Amino acid sequence: MDSKNSVQKDFIREIINKDLKTDKYDGRVHTRFPPEPNGSLHIGHAKSICLNFGIAQEYGGKCNLRFDDTNPAKEEKEYVKSIIEDVKWLGFDWEGRLFFASDYFNQMYDYAVQLTKAGKAFVDDLNAKEISEKRGTLTKPGINSPYRDRSAEENLDLLERMKAGEFADGEKVLRAKIDMAHPNLNMRDPVVYRVLHASHHNTGDKWCIYPMYDWAHGLEDSIERITHSLCTLEFENHRPLYDWFLIQIGVYRPQQIEFARLNLTFTVMSKRMLLELVEGKYVHGWDDPRLPTISGMRRRGYSPASIRNFCSRIGIAKVNSIVDFEFLEHCVRDDLNKTAPRFMGVLHPLKVVIENYPEGKVEEFEAVNNPEDSKAGTRKIPFSKELYIEREDFMEDPPKKFYRLTPGREVRFRYSYLVTCKEAIKKNGEVVELICNIDPETRGGYAPDGRKVKSTIHWVSAAYAIDADVRLYDRLFTVEDPAGQKDADFKDFLNPDSLQILKSCKVETSIKDLKPLDRFQFERLGYFCIDSDTTKDKIVINRTVTLRDTWAKLQKQQMNK
Repeated sequence: MDSKNSVQKDFIREIINKDLKTDKYDGRVHTRFPPEPNGSLHIGHAKSICLNFGIAQEYGGKCNLRFDDTNPAKEEKEYVKSIIEDVKWLGFDWEGRLFFASDYFNQMYDYAVQLTKAGKAFVDDLNAKEISEKRGTLTKPGINSPYRDRSAEENLDLLERMKAGEFADGEKVLRAKIDMAHPNLNMRDPVVYRVLHASHHNTGDKWCIYPMYDWAHGLEDSIERITHSLCTLEFENHRPLYDWFLIQIGVYRPQQIEFARLNLTFTVMSKRMLLELVEGKYVHGWDDPRLPTISGMRRRGYSPASIRNFCSRIGIAKVNSIVDFEFLEHCVRDDLNKTAPRFMGVLHPLKVVIENYPEGKVEEFEAVNNPEDSKAGTRKIPFSKELYIEREDFMEDPPKKFYRLTPGREVRFRYSYLVTCKEAIKKNGEVVELICNIDPETRGGYAPDGRKVKSTIHWVSAAYAIDADVRLYDRLFTVEDPAGQKDADFKDFLNPDSLQILKSCKVETSIKDLKPLDRFQFERLGYFCIDSDTTKDKIVINRTVTLRDTWAKLQKQQMNK
């Protein structure tokens, strides 16, 4: 796609447009998405995925999927599989360009030898604590290691012995020799390699030393000849170090550009915190629908299109900010309203008996599958003497503005008849059954004489409804910024009501034909999807999002001012 036709405009695309005009990279645009396989991806990663792959598509370029797998102590093959699935599900294709940092371990080691030969790196005997203590602060310079002046020959020998496995974990490290008084703490003789006797998911037991992230990351971009290396803002202070490494080695240097990461209200986006929630069993795994993980959002019923639209609409900025979770839900509703088929389901069943309807008679009414989609067609729904409605759609002694079912009032039962409640049957003071009449002249739900009713309610046939368990999800936390609460553990703000499980809900029989992760709307109740826990004997349904869209209403009010 020609850059002039790009729909979006932001500072990153402005840089790329300028580079294309000056032919900086011979007209190439080559990005990459470089996750670490140490946890599941979340919505913040989705923003980066959409940005990197989106830019490649817009400019007719390429985007690699590359795993920064430099730490076998925290990385697992299962995370690699889940990340690949997430990127595919979002709708992006790396066209065979799937790479691993571990693919370049030999080359990275050779570069480390080159750096050491040039006197730009040394083997240090200090342990991690001692290195940290001598690093200094923002106002105080660091202190040189007593091993900093080893000869190149001695350093090369020690490095080779580190590689051969002669030393224990943490016994020695290779450090770059830069400047312990540098104002950027990342430049104060950073560690390049550490001894780590751990099996790697990709290279097995071949290596017992592993490169540090800061050493590997820039080299990977260089080896793959990335043109624009897009990173979040926390890597801005690391850019001088990446450039220093590449300049010292004398290899191709891509352009790193930093952008603001995504933060959402009422959740946490830190991998460490998410891992803590998963391992502490505060949630039910990485794909728990309450988490901001892509797998959790997929299981909850979010569509790939809604997430891509959300990432596009929040834009790309240079300053970190927090996005309202309601805006994400608005994007989900916006997409599902156009794509999700409609069904009827009753979450809190109240039995209705139609007194003047023949025993054993069954009628079928035609229902629209999606009024927003002319190609969605219709379906047949059965109507019989005994039905179920939502318990909240009836009140025996209603307030003034309650327009739903109450003794003596006529309402419309969706697609079927106008219905009047005659009597409420109680047991131990609780209403357990309603006796109602239909007006047989109102088949289809409209009266020939043109009389109006103020309410339409949904229902299911008792004879044909099937049971389902429905999981209602709410915010995982009770405060907007759980990670930012002073002097408090973020877990103290977990919402005890973030999951409510409703048993034996009554839903349309058509639901049984849906597959896990199929999305749909229960009319008047919200958007839902079939959960992966569903079996042939039990249907489990997740609520994706309610119908109420506070964010959209607020936007409309602002526009009307």
